[in-house]
Amino acid sequence: MTAKNELRSTPLGLRVTPSLKTALEKAAKDDRRSMASMAELILMDWLENKGYLEKDG
Repeated sequence: MTAKNELRSTPLGLRVTPSLKTALEKAAKDDRRSMASMAELILMDWLENKGYLEKDG
């Protein structure tokens, strides 16, 4: 089962700088996503590109 097909059941909390949070809020708004959804997308893309997560498809 790939990450995109898994049930979202594990929480992840992290602290970021105010400027990083602001940038994430802007990106999420522009993409019509929640901040959590945008952060997940960014993490998944980075991990797939680096080979830490299997690409779906």
